[in-house]
Amino acid sequence: MTAPVVVTGLGVTAPNGLGTNAYWSATLGGKHGIGRITRFDPSSYPARLAGEVPGFEASEHLPSRLLPQTDRVTRLALVATDWALADAGADPRELPEFDMGVITASAAGGFEFGQGELQSLWSRGSQYVSAYQSFAWFYAVNSGQISIRNGMKGPSGVVVSEGAGGLDAVAQARRQIRKGTSLIVTGAVDASICPWGWVAQLSTGKLSTSDEPDRAYLPFDRDARGYVPGEGGAILISEDADAARARGARIYGEIAGYGATTDPRPGSGREPGLRKAIEIALADAGTDAADVDVVFADGAGDPAADLVEATAIGTVFGDHAVPVTVPKTMTGRLYSGAAPLDLAAAFLAIRDGVIPPTVHVEPCTDYPLDLVLAEPRPAPVRTALVLARGRGGFNSAMVVRAAH
Repeated sequence: MTAPVVVTGLGVTAPNGLGTNAYWSATLGGKHGIGRITRFDPSSYPARLAGEVPGFEASEHLPSRLLPQTDRVTRLALVATDWALADAGADPRELPEFDMGVITASAAGGFEFGQGELQSLWSRGSQYVSAYQSFAWFYAVNSGQISIRNGMKGPSGVVVSEGAGGLDAVAQARRQIRKGTSLIVTGAVDASICPWGWVAQLSTGKLSTSDEPDRAYLPFDRDARGYVPGEGGAILISEDADAARARGARIYGEIAGYGATTDPRPGSGREPGLRKAIEIALADAGTDAADVDVVFADGAGDPAADLVEATAIGTVFGDHAVPVTVPKTMTGRLYSGAAPLDLAAAFLAIRDGVIPPTVHVEPCTDYPLDLVLAEPRPAPVRTALVLARGRGGFNSAMVVRAAH
């Protein structure tokens, strides 16, 4: 039998809380972090709201030599990794360097850094462009910088599948651990709230243009009008269960099952792939739908996409048969960082026996879902399903459960 892969550490940087405890307290309290953009003047743009990580000063957490060579996204990821390793009680200096790896996801890379260097190029000339531009913008930069900072020389890489990428990265980490690596830093952090990144996000045509923070992002609501982007995410420490127990680690739970599919070509008339991804994940975990205690939904905030997800959940579980929650209504959609943040919430829900709420939503009766609304719902949680979708037709599903 393949040894289980478990999560032993969490590091969170989220719009409604910096650090795991702050995030979880805010989430259970229904506190959201969506507001008017402060990182640049959004007045001339049709969408002006975002979930920004508050109170983050990189110089308080990282050595000064790293600051000129890193984008905000990488600084957030490095700090989240430090916190996750500390939470896991894992000191990289005491572990074999080739027995540790890093596999993260990214949807954008270091957009803000890239924008600054392009401005220097256009306004001042090529001699003013930083040499760090060669990598600071790149999708793999978080994995690379985490690896270098912590001396991790085992399997490393980056997964790029937009909003589904966070689950895909964790699944790849599980594969590498099953092949023999003891510890993998995984998950994702995204951050591209800058004019260049904002224009790229607006090009999707899916952003909410509402200026009301409480009513801008409304998955499964009759007034759904698109989504609010955000920055941040979560880094998880994944380990071989036997190795984690041997060193006396506290275990949040097991990465039990995973499934991924791609949607058919638009207009083909074929069924979207989300339902199949759920079924694959359940089969991989060796569990039945009836064993799932909560679903952390993707929650696109788009009526057509919400209907696809609600239909998939209803088909697999039955109408109103399983509690469904969308805590990202408090953070906005964090691209590749969203699903790892939901995974962190799922493990905390298992630990504390409570399902976090979906805020501000007035559910549309067309969707046969048992949405957990407004207040946390106390409930024994042993098994959770996390769903994620990415632009381009990516679907991913992951089952996590309490450690045996």
